[in-house]
Amino acid sequence: MPKKSKHEEIKIFYRTLYRAWGPQHWWPAETPFEVIVGAYLTQNTTWTNVERAMENLRRAHVLSVDGLRNLKVARLERFIRPSGYFRQKAKRLKTFITFLDRQYEGSLDRMFAQPTAKLREELLSLNGVGPETADSILLYAGNHPAFVVDAYTRRILDRHRILPEKADYEEIRILLENSLHQLADEQEKTDAPLESGFPGTVHPPSSMSSAHRTALVQIYNEMHGLIVGVGKFHCGKSKAKCDGCPLQTFLPAVPHK
Repeated sequence: MPKKSKHEEIKIFYRTLYRAWGPQHWWPAETPFEVIVGAYLTQNTTWTNVERAMENLRRAHVLSVDGLRNLKVARLERFIRPSGYFRQKAKRLKTFITFLDRQYEGSLDRMFAQPTAKLREELLSLNGVGPETADSILLYAGNHPAFVVDAYTRRILDRHRILPEKADYEEIRILLENSLHQLADEQEKTDAPLESGFPGTVHPPSSMSSAHRTALVQIYNEMHGLIVGVGKFHCGKSKAKCDGCPLQTFLPAVPHK
């Protein structure tokens, strides 16, 4: 049997994971701005720590553009301390607010109305915003078609011999986006959405995870959430726990790292 193309493998991975685990309900937030703050705070830390920092901001009633704009840096640092690198992250959040005010008069709606490529370039120009953070903001806060490549994505693709773990971010992103774009087109033509099996929900539904979005953006959203599930429960950094992983059957015959 001829080896499947990388695009076909990605599509099979999506179908397999979605049927096994169902919707993942990403991103766990009530507003687009909460997603943006979470995208900054999750850098170099666990989501549990991010949730503690977010709850501090929520209790102080400052988890909004106006709230952070009017908050002194010292207080912001204190609120987000649980997320680590709090001085650096506070400065970066303030930089984002300044950008939003100068470029879009403080309006997230105006910002997200921009073309994806233009807005992505603007976000990447901000201090502390790399490709993963920019794409998280675009996909989860703005419902733009931008796939988020993280360490789990790299590890899974490497262990399945699709792309090396050290591959360029853009190479991985383009592969995933092109593959999932094909999948979205195929589902639209057949008018047969995938049916999920037992739920493998990472988070309970939230206003943002339940927001209306295009079929393509929804697939990007789900695929990233499903990949995170594989990474957290099976594809560890130091050791893979393949038993029970929906993708186990697709591993290459040669032992993987």
